[in-house]
Amino acid sequence: MRRFTFCAGHRLVGHEGKCRNLHGHNYVLEIFVTGQEQDDIGRILDFKMLKQRVNGWLDENWDHTFILWAKDDNGLAAIRSSDPHRVYELDSNPTAENMALHFLGEVCPKILEGTGATAFKVRLWESEETCAEIDLEGLETSK
Repeated sequence: MRRFTFCAGHRLVGHEGKCRNLHGHNYVLEIFVTGQEQDDIGRILDFKMLKQRVNGWLDENWDHTFILWAKDDNGLAAIRSSDPHRVYELDSNPTAENMALHFLGEVCPKILEGTGATAFKVRLWESEETCAEIDLEGLETSK
């Protein structure tokens, strides 16, 4: 498992409370990997390689970005009206649960391709008290 941090903004369309407003979090992302074989040193995947691949993706896509639902026309228009801006369009409302699902199901297979490692669980902390966790079994159930 390796832990990563990033800062991002979002809002939850249809939320009954404050989270319907644009706001931000200091996220913590934990990625758990496994593999069929260890290398000659005894590793499934070097932590440095995992760090480079995940941080590269996070820096390019989620860090200091507004993560918004692709159907949130109002929110997208608001962010795009500022210059400069960064937006990542998610195919679902950007709850911690949906972001963890997206990362495990869509992002991890791409960034781990060719390493021999597979991500089997992702935990996304939205605050020190709240997180969402998804594993491969839960990913299959959500489809």
